[in-house]
Amino acid sequence: MSRTVVFAYHNVGCRCLSVLLAHGVDVALVVTHRDNPKETIWFDSVVELASLHGIPTITPDNPNTPEVIAQIRALQPEFIFSFYYREMLKRELLEIPKRGALNMHGSLLPKYRGRVPVNWAIIHGETETGSTLHYMTEKPDNGDIVAQQAVPILPNDTALQVFQKVTVAAEMALNACLPDLLTGRAKAVRQDLGKGGYFGGRKAEDGVIDWSQSAQTIHNLVRAVAPPYPGATTQLMGKPMRILQTLVTKCTEDGKERPSFYAKEDKAYAICGQGVLRVVRFELDGVEMSVAGFAARFGAQRFEFNC
Repeated sequence: MSRTVVFAYHNVGCRCLSVLLAHGVDVALVVTHRDNPKETIWFDSVVELASLHGIPTITPDNPNTPEVIAQIRALQPEFIFSFYYREMLKRELLEIPKRGALNMHGSLLPKYRGRVPVNWAIIHGETETGSTLHYMTEKPDNGDIVAQQAVPILPNDTALQVFQKVTVAAEMALNACLPDLLTGRAKAVRQDLGKGGYFGGRKAEDGVIDWSQSAQTIHNLVRAVAPPYPGATTQLMGKPMRILQTLVTKCTEDGKERPSFYAKEDKAYAICGQGVLRVVRFELDGVEMSVAGFAARFGAQRFEFNC
């Protein structure tokens, strides 16, 4: 039975830890994160799953301290796995396992190396993404690939919907390759890093809409940051507005109309730099409104966006 130490968080962490346990892997320790009270916790708990199976857990702020390194080295793991753990593991940790340290990344590497790959893939209009199991090096997401599983991104999929698919893809990729990995038969393929790029993290303010852009570009942003993420934001009538769900229409404007918002025949629309979006769900001044409610209060006139 192969002994492992698992660094894990989020739904991918739970599902991939479940795969290891289903294959009889000896998980000697789980390293995870304490939930951040400032973050919306909509995902499953690795701590609860580990506790259910009697696996000890630790939640260090920094996994690369001498104390944590010594604790893991004493366990003599054959493998280290990282499943959506948020901190980089440095050389001292990566050199501990006899048979390698592997990470599950939420894209089809080498594309979208780095942070929040699902959100970036949607922002860039990708029609496919997936999960990749690869060996870890000190540089993020650039080690040799052991397994990949692709999933489609449909035109109106939100980040949450795509992340749910990517979670299943991670489970499938790990489950398929794990027997060969444990017996030493798994083949690893070197990445061609020139076919992808590295992307950093995103902040709430990165969701501010630039209405001079096309309807398709804005639609991609809206669905990439839709709840449970912070949402795409703007200003209307001097009030904060969140655009929660949109659809790209076939309507066109002559280019003379300034970006604006209006209600017509029980539907809401946003005129963009090029094209028109139907706004299916939105909040104004922190309150979600129906189209009928907006029309009853403000009428059918067009209101220019303030940003």
